[in-house]
Amino acid sequence: MPAIPPTLEHPAIRVLSRLNPPLPLRSFLRVTGYRLRPPQPLPFTPSVTRAATGVLSRGEAGPHQAAGILHERRAGGRPTIVLGGFVPDSTEQVYLVRGTLLRHGSVYYLNYPRRGFSVAMICAQLDDLVEELARGGQPPVVLSVSFGSGHLVEWLLRRALRREPAALAGVVLVSPVACHDDIVDPLAPRPATLLGRALKPFFGPAAEPAAVERARAIFAKMFEAGANNRAAIAGLLSAAELLHLREKVISAIRGIDPEGARERVRALGEISHPGTWGSAPGPLTHAPAMVLYAEREDSVMAERAPTPRVLARDGAGLFPSLETHVVGGGQSPVQHASLIFHYYQFLPYFESFYRRLKPSKLVLAA
Repeated sequence: MPAIPPTLEHPAIRVLSRLNPPLPLRSFLRVTGYRLRPPQPLPFTPSVTRAATGVLSRGEAGPHQAAGILHERRAGGRPTIVLGGFVPDSTEQVYLVRGTLLRHGSVYYLNYPRRGFSVAMICAQLDDLVEELARGGQPPVVLSVSFGSGHLVEWLLRRALRREPAALAGVVLVSPVACHDDIVDPLAPRPATLLGRALKPFFGPAAEPAAVERARAIFAKMFEAGANNRAAIAGLLSAAELLHLREKVISAIRGIDPEGARERVRALGEISHPGTWGSAPGPLTHAPAMVLYAEREDSVMAERAPTPRVLARDGAGLFPSLETHVVGGGQSPVQHASLIFHYYQFLPYFESFYRRLKPSKLVLAA
């Protein structure tokens, strides 16, 4: 893993933060801003639906497998599309990061359906939304987290194979997961992580209802472990915010029905394995790209996970403008995709990445 770059915190922020140790200045400003203008993602109805309509008409997916799209509109010219991980919803995964994203433009959240999942539909919805934003002169950044990063790469691969480049401003992959082997080492006698034990029963043709309930319990336990970690949340969340997030996250975990859970996990076997990425016909995008790993990826990912290895080997060919960082530091180790409980550790990388994006130039995906 590459070395962690130095903090981008401005010295003045550090001085002012020391004046009020229980509540760092940035958290105070963020909480105040959220009170004045609370996060309120609203349903978004795309005006471009050609790709999604085609998937439905060909019978490749059903309406129940379409992601719900929500958005928060802002005046900036650099919108962001968020593809979340397995759980929770995208809206909650970037709850704290959203302030940085909204300073640059509107944010569009793809929240996966509860009763099903379709790789073809997710790719089609990305086709339509990116086209709609690019038509308006605002090519987006696509920000993906964990499970969502595998689908971002799959979408880019499919467009590259069709020779249909998309206009993008940038791509971000946080703790990317792109195949079953990233979670469970096929050569190991049993899964080494709690998440591996939760998901392995879904890798086969069927999963018993008891496996679904065990998976729900494990995902809830993982979230609660972070929520109860006082070192991780000190100065980050107000009591009301923590209650809001807990309710939303637990609701999402409980709301995914057995078939929806099975289809989400199966999707990792349906998208292109990282070992095949190197055969792509050229770069996946010339837009700026950033991969962020947590210092404790091993709490979720298998020791021999293919995705980090392939990105280390082929990343420069797939993403010529790629930068890769390992996010660490803080009072507790940074965990896989921990954008809520380790917000401060991830934030400097997002801020630096968005600052270097060109404001108006269209960059083709392939």
